Amino acid sequence: MQIAGITLLCFIGAVPLLVGCERASDSTTVETMAGSSVKRINDPEQIATGQQVYQANCAGCHGENAAGATNWRQPGADGRYPAPPLDGSGHAWHHSTAVLIQMIRNGSPDGQGNMPAWGDKLSEQDVRAVIAWFQSLWPDPVYAAWYDMQQRSPSE
Repeated sequence: MQIAGITLLCFIGAVPLLVGCERASDSTTVETMAGSSVKRINDPEQIATGQQVYQANCAGCHGENAAGATNWRQPGADGRYPAPPLDGSGHAWHHSTAVLIQMIRNGSPDGQGNMPAWGDKLSEQDVRAVIAWFQSLWPDPVYAAWYDMQQRSPSE
C-alpha cells in the first residue's frame, strides 16, 4: 500500500514537470544584442498552417525550404531581383513584421522584384502564418537581431 502511494505521489509530482516541458518546447529564450531576453514563441498550429500556405503559394519562387533563388542578389535581364531566401540567410529579417505583411499583400515595389501581390488571395491569418513559418527557420541569432530591429521600428 505504501509503495502504491509513493508511486502515485511521484506520478502526480511529475505531471506538472511534464506539462512544463511540453510548454517549454513551444518557446525558446533568445538573448539579443541589446541585452534583452526574448521568448521566441512557436505556435505549432500556426507554423503548420504557414508551411502549408507557403508550399502552395510561395515555394515556386522562394524554394521548397525557403532558400530563395541561387542568384537572388543579381538582377535578372528585366532588372528585377529574383526571390530572396526567407530562411534567415537573406535579408527578410531586416524587415519589420509590418513591412513583411505589406510586401506579401502588395508585392514588390515597382521595378525591384517579381513578388506578386497576395492581398486578394491570402487572408490576414494566412499571411501571419507564413511569416511565423519562415521565422521558425531562422537561427536564434538572426531572430534576436530581427527582434532588436523590430523594437526600433515605428510600426507593429
